[in-house]
Amino acid sequence: MSTNAILSDNPLLKGSGLPSFGEIKAEDVVPAFNQLLAELDQELSTLEANVQPTWSSLVEPLEKLTDRLNWSWGIVNHLMGVKNSSELREAYETVQPQVVQFSNKLGQSQPIYNAFKALRASETWAKLNSAQQRIVEAAIRDAELSGVGLLFEAKERFNAIQMELAELSTKFSNHLLDATKAFSMTLTTPEEIDGLPSSLLSLAAQAARAAGEENATPENGPWRITLDSPSYAPFMQHSTRRDLREKLYRAFISRASSGELDNNPLIERILELRQELAELLGFKTFAELSLASKMAPNVQAVESLLEEMRRASYDSAIKELEELKAFATSKGALEANDLQHWDISFWAERQREEKFAFTAEELRPYFPLPQVLDGLFRLVQRLFGVTITPADGQAPVWHEDVRYFQIADETGHPIAYFYLDSYSRPEEKRGGAWMDICINRGKVTENGVTTTRLPVAYLVCNQTPPIGGQPSLMTFYEVETLFHEFGHGLHHMLTKVDYAGAAGINNVEWDAVELPSQFMENWCYDRPTLFGMAKHYETGELLPEHYYQKLLAAKNYMSGSATLRQIHFSSLDIELHHRYRQDSGETPKNVRDRLAKTTTVLPPLPEDSFLCAFGHIFSGGYAAGYYSYKWAEVLSADAFAAFEEVGLDDEQAVKATGKRYRDTVLALGGSKHPMEVFKSFRGREPSTEPLLRHNGLIAAA
Repeated sequence: MSTNAILSDNPLLKGSGLPSFGEIKAEDVVPAFNQLLAELDQELSTLEANVQPTWSSLVEPLEKLTDRLNWSWGIVNHLMGVKNSSELREAYETVQPQVVQFSNKLGQSQPIYNAFKALRASETWAKLNSAQQRIVEAAIRDAELSGVGLLFEAKERFNAIQMELAELSTKFSNHLLDATKAFSMTLTTPEEIDGLPSSLLSLAAQAARAAGEENATPENGPWRITLDSPSYAPFMQHSTRRDLREKLYRAFISRASSGELDNNPLIERILELRQELAELLGFKTFAELSLASKMAPNVQAVESLLEEMRRASYDSAIKELEELKAFATSKGALEANDLQHWDISFWAERQREEKFAFTAEELRPYFPLPQVLDGLFRLVQRLFGVTITPADGQAPVWHEDVRYFQIADETGHPIAYFYLDSYSRPEEKRGGAWMDICINRGKVTENGVTTTRLPVAYLVCNQTPPIGGQPSLMTFYEVETLFHEFGHGLHHMLTKVDYAGAAGINNVEWDAVELPSQFMENWCYDRPTLFGMAKHYETGELLPEHYYQKLLAAKNYMSGSATLRQIHFSSLDIELHHRYRQDSGETPKNVRDRLAKTTTVLPPLPEDSFLCAFGHIFSGGYAAGYYSYKWAEVLSADAFAAFEEVGLDDEQAVKATGKRYRDTVLALGGSKHPMEVFKSFRGREPSTEPLLRHNGLIAAA
């Protein structure tokens, strides 16, 4: 009996269609990938030996091959996020290196790269449509950025740098994690916990119990405060003890900057290796290498956007700080304007409460999840003409709370589906919220019959589950988060592209992919949308008008400071990856202090070692790309402005604009350059004016 026959009932080897979540077990992972990777390796060798530079002999078989890998690996990755267990983790860690190795082999395949280049140079090139051409161009670019064109020692050096960078980035985040865990502050008296909310006292008592104080209670303590954000942030916002805030703040800003956990030498080494990597690939700097696959055309374009945003927010941030000083002084709390770093969060929170007089908790009863979903689905129908209906029971799920929905077009035909996993399950599900791909849209030919495979998305949030007969009640922030992730989902599901390689979010540049998600957040403040879903879950009473006005007012509270902070991080990231050189006599910390003169209004303390904790750029995917947050926000605000310009209360105009947005931004996916996609919707290049206006940084014209 062949091994294939034995393993063929492995649910991870089905290779297409909806995953059989009811049948998949952790012990299926290793045998499935041992078999799958052996088969794919064989297929790759056969393809390399016989490849022809045509769409049907190169791109189609390659897509079939990557589809099989993505289908199986996608399920395992998804389960790691929503149904984690020690068995699954162990299986994942066993097969991950083989998967990465195979991906590298595929990315650096010389025969396939040569075939792509030959296809681009051939007579048939002109006959390919824009989606096909973008897929080929991206394949060539990605292979080149993976070092396919390097020879002998250069390729060996490239691969060695990649390995060392991967190790350094893991070490960086482990140092940061360990340094964050290493500090704690145990409080024992009522005076020391003055001002702290009950939710923090519960967390702090739990942390004390975990550290061995088995009798700790939220009422009587002891309470353990840590540098972990759920503990650190509320303490800085609410503790009336200025001395303790200072102690905690100084510990927070010096994390991973000395002793065994010092990240400074790692930062120097990472920057040095990235520069060498860029030069190997023929770029002057790592920033130029990073931008080679992004929407921003060059470093200058990024810097001029950052400078424009800096100028627009700097004076506001100065004014916000002056107002905060005056407010704190008026409460008799400060000696003549002596506002320090550890005072900012505390006084900003007091000022916000006084100005807008409401808390996030007060709004929860008005936002039960089922009602919010109805409001979201009505909005999507209003804007894009599609209908969303429950399809529970039509797909296997990984947890009984997971729901399944269908999206149909104007004629009632299904065009997409999605899973919705709304509630937090801390024991097995990672925090945060995300959208992921279950199935890509694409044309599929089986036995001579061609059909269109419909896209399926995963939408995952982490809200409070329904408790004792009451539904899941959402904070307004959670409502915004759901709208945000649903925007990503629409990008994936409403695509009209029939090649998986450019359908939906695939092949969309990193700094443009947040456009559809951030765009949807704007609608949470749209009066008809908000009042269509904000009703008290018990009484059915509409959200009182004064809350709506406060939400609008609070939206831009301290927005100058918030914008300037993002500009500070983004500028620092670009400067370190574009201009900084080890032999200049400056350290990365000196670079930060120099930039802080124009991008902060309260200069960092001498011991502030923020870079040692800047995981986004040293252990995440944001190196020379942190600016992407602001870049995409400009696009999304300008896209929303198209609806404001025609009048949000003009139903016909909103529908027409919604159709144009659906036919361009959502339908074209990665089939055209994002600037072309944006221009086809807006009729011009993006402007920063709407974002500055939405943030209250310039007056509405």
